[in-house]
Amino acid sequence: MTPEAAYESLLTFQKETAYLASLGALAAWDQRTMIPKKGHEHRARQMAALARLLHQRMTDPRIGEWLEKVEGSPLVQDPLSDAAVNVREWRQAYERARAIPERLAVELAQAESEAESFWEEARPRDDWRGFLPYLKRVYALTKEKAEVLFALPPAPGDPPYGELYDALLDGYEPGMRARELLPLFAELKEGLKGLLDRILGSGKRPDTSILHRPYPVEAQRRFALELLSACGYDLEAGRLDPTAHPFEIAIGPGDVRITTRYYEDFFNAGIFGTLHEMGHALYEQGLPKEHWGTPRGDAVSLGVHESQSRTWENLVGRSLGFWERFFPRAREVFASLGDVSLEDFHFAVNAVEPSLIRVEADEVTYNLHILVRLELELALFRGELSPEDLPEAWAEKYRDHLGVAPKDYKDGVMQDVHWAGGLFGYFPTYTLGNLYAAQFFQKAEAELGPLEPRFARGEFQPFLDWTRARIHAEGSRFRPRVLVERVTGEAPSARPFLAYLEKKYAALYG
Repeated sequence: MTPEAAYESLLTFQKETAYLASLGALAAWDQRTMIPKKGHEHRARQMAALARLLHQRMTDPRIGEWLEKVEGSPLVQDPLSDAAVNVREWRQAYERARAIPERLAVELAQAESEAESFWEEARPRDDWRGFLPYLKRVYALTKEKAEVLFALPPAPGDPPYGELYDALLDGYEPGMRARELLPLFAELKEGLKGLLDRILGSGKRPDTSILHRPYPVEAQRRFALELLSACGYDLEAGRLDPTAHPFEIAIGPGDVRITTRYYEDFFNAGIFGTLHEMGHALYEQGLPKEHWGTPRGDAVSLGVHESQSRTWENLVGRSLGFWERFFPRAREVFASLGDVSLEDFHFAVNAVEPSLIRVEADEVTYNLHILVRLELELALFRGELSPEDLPEAWAEKYRDHLGVAPKDYKDGVMQDVHWAGGLFGYFPTYTLGNLYAAQFFQKAEAELGPLEPRFARGEFQPFLDWTRARIHAEGSRFRPRVLVERVTGEAPSARPFLAYLEKKYAALYG
């Protein structure tokens, strides 16, 4: 078999696998939005069966044979060519999948599905004791997976693993290691604490009660759809639905869905939650469709993905220019805003206040929430903490980092679905996304000029085009760190993000 024939075989096989995985994504979307209550048990078995099938395909010995034919051939001589990118990523995925026993892959998929389903019912009733056995099982299986992956060599060019946690982190942010994360977080924490102290000491407080007036759900939905359309989300290639925990999910080209969570008496959750998930969806809709089903057409990392969601939620969606454009319409849609000025509204949606809930946190305190989760995850996988210890450790870290502590489990250790879904190593990508977002936005303004005046005129396309040309179109061609450096000219850093916060909140709080 020639290298060309082997590569074509890889393309065909891997795209078929991607089609099967996309059916799994559709089933996951349904489970978190539309499934009847009694359907969860069957769905967990479906997901386990699909996980078994996908694992069998991902470890098919033919993949290794085809890769050997292509590797070292002229097809991959240019390391940045489409073929070379695909072969590089397929090789790593093949080695990782082959190392994980089929039994473990299936057990983990079923345990995650069962834990997520139980979490949705257990969180509202504050049932930590009932949820704990599910969490312990997911954690134990995830740790077993981490131990398997840790024994593998990292991808060519990536730094070696320093600890067990790195093997999980690498699955979400390729090439990132805990030893690189911790100095970034330390610099960020110092800057955030200083800014937070100055804000709380300023004596200025916005009137956030205006955000807790009546906001009918149907009116929120209509307004959210208007914002989606104006910002560039293709509603003919996606949809918006309510859910318990907002998410975006890409089924495939022409089908990128988002969800949000509405409260009748709170503006921010539904509207800014929608903008956040829209940012994810814009990235997926902007990936090169001709490369779908291959790494060249995949998002490069969860951190870069998060940079897109936080950009549209905060740097765009909480800017004064954005609301100069949309606040008049908001006052038409929501009668409860009739006596509110643009200035008071903008100040309110940018209020800074230490709180318990990560997804509703302001820009200044948000990353302190992530720091709590990072420190707990590191302690778990370093053997310094067990799942039973999490509630007390959680409360202690919230008191230390944010000066608040939960009175129950649902607003504490049970507030996120991530651990139920086995997503240990995922949380740091939220903060990396904030850092990348500020760097990308700074560069965009250097090339396009000030963006807020454009937003005030409803001109979002130039910025969207810029991000698509420089970020989305690249797929997984570059490692996240390399992509950031190529786009901005600098390595990932906390400085642009801290500078952005200093400028914005100095104007608001003085």
